[in-house]
Amino acid sequence: MDVIAAPKVLLAGELVEPGWVGIEDGRIVTIGQGSPTDLPTLTLPRGVLAPGFVDMQLNGAYGHDLATADLSGWHEVTTRLPETGVTSFVPTIITAPMDDLVASIARYRRLRPEVDAAGGARTLGLHCEGPFLAVGRHGAHDERLLNDPTPERVGALLDAGAGDLIYVTLAPEREGALAATRRFVAAGVGVAVGHSDARDDEVRAAADAGARLVTHLYNAQRPLHHRDPGVVGAALADPRLTCGLIADLHHVAPTAMRVAFAAAAGRIALVTDAIAALGMPAGTYDLGGRTTTVQESAPPVRDDGTLAGSVLRLDQAVANTVTSGVDAAVALTAATRVPADAMGRPDLGRLTPGGTADLVWLDEDWRAVATWVAGHLVHVDADRAADLLDTPTAR
Repeated sequence: MDVIAAPKVLLAGELVEPGWVGIEDGRIVTIGQGSPTDLPTLTLPRGVLAPGFVDMQLNGAYGHDLATADLSGWHEVTTRLPETGVTSFVPTIITAPMDDLVASIARYRRLRPEVDAAGGARTLGLHCEGPFLAVGRHGAHDERLLNDPTPERVGALLDAGAGDLIYVTLAPEREGALAATRRFVAAGVGVAVGHSDARDDEVRAAADAGARLVTHLYNAQRPLHHRDPGVVGAALADPRLTCGLIADLHHVAPTAMRVAFAAAAGRIALVTDAIAALGMPAGTYDLGGRTTTVQESAPPVRDDGTLAGSVLRLDQAVANTVTSGVDAAVALTAATRVPADAMGRPDLGRLTPGGTADLVWLDEDWRAVATWVAGHLVHVDADRAADLLDTPTAR
């Protein structure tokens, strides 16, 4: 058994000081607060040891749009995401012609075994964001391609996904959306409310039909008004709904972030919604077959200035959340256990005996220093870690 000790460890949603985790055969076998009984294999000198991050909305990274990426592109994304602390993620494809969506899903299904065998961040299944979205809340999606979730279109996605489609985002006010929600859920596919102009009663009806997620809270959805609570009000009030939140300080202001965490305690999942520009220099990148422009220190935008995803790292999302006034343990839980549970993976996102040994060591500024996937050390920031991790640990 390998034992990693740290000044702070996230255990059961709390930061304990100090703490330790024991790992064997890719699993966590023991945890504890204080000094470990056995001599540690590795003692971290500072920072926090946390579960590996789970990003449940990622369109692309490192120059690759996951809707069209080939095997080498997928490998670059999965092997480099641990640099950001991410050990599991949900690749996302956005609105496109139905034939293109089906082709993207088929490509993912074909490549997934090789992608997940590469040993980097694992994929949890595919998220299809659109095309069943509200025209008035289309955001960066091509409004010309939006349509209703007819039985034929829903069937095409289900047939193409066949166990690899984990959730879809739709607007519940569209014709046929509630029936589609019930059909998706019955087939084991989650449903998120998003890009929607729904009233709060329509969102609650979607939750009654089985929807359990909200895609990027506040953005591209009917806002909160005291006489018209809209999607935001329903999302914050309904305990059945887990809400994704893009904490890049462009999509959501710090005060609105604090409101979300206070109103929907335990139901906020930090997501990046990152596009191919993540980890890349300023320039133009593809998102859903359309050009998106990224300038230095600015979010991606379409030609008309509409926000189009982000270039956010998930470790930076945690840092932004903490600096916005949210408790550090709560912020970390929003990047770990909350999204893991929302994706139906109780083996991920927590440091607990029997769980998968995905871990991230975070520096005082919440930057990922080292990352383990299933007990294997897959990333070390040489500048931050110096020579500390020269000896293989938990391999």
